[in-house]
Amino acid sequence: MRLLMLLLSLVMGLPLLAAEPILPFSDPQQQALFRELTHELRCPKCQNQNIADSNAVVAVDMRNKTYELVQQGQNKAQVIEYMKLRYGDFVHYQPPLQWSTIWLWLLPGFLVLGMLAFVLIKHRQQQLQPVETLPADFDAELQAMIDEVAPRKSAPIEDKQP
Repeated sequence: MRLLMLLLSLVMGLPLLAAEPILPFSDPQQQALFRELTHELRCPKCQNQNIADSNAVVAVDMRNKTYELVQQGQNKAQVIEYMKLRYGDFVHYQPPLQWSTIWLWLLPGFLVLGMLAFVLIKHRQQQLQPVETLPADFDAELQAMIDEVAPRKSAPIEDKQP
């Protein structure tokens, strides 16, 4: 019975081990800044996951360093600049406009222009194609075919009213 109670208490206490430690802040602005930064900085190891949601070792280190920098009184721009210098531009979700990242900004515009040019060229090609003309005796041939399938009655149909 004691063994069962010990196992039960261990199983019930496991979620406590997974909980994040509560970090003390001197004022609510620092806590809001820390929360904003941890949601805005990307984990270098994880695929597109911020450091607030990641449990990778590097993300934990980045969270601790962010907490330390916020406690020192640094602002958002200073913390982001520190993280970029240490881990590269990848850690920030908003990449800067540089020669190495220019294609990220221009590629969507080029794709839209390419699709627009394709549609215009196809539309113009359809307009330039000649319209097929029907032979002059087409109506007579069509009427002959209709007569074969459903011959005409010689007498017109009259409406009989009572």
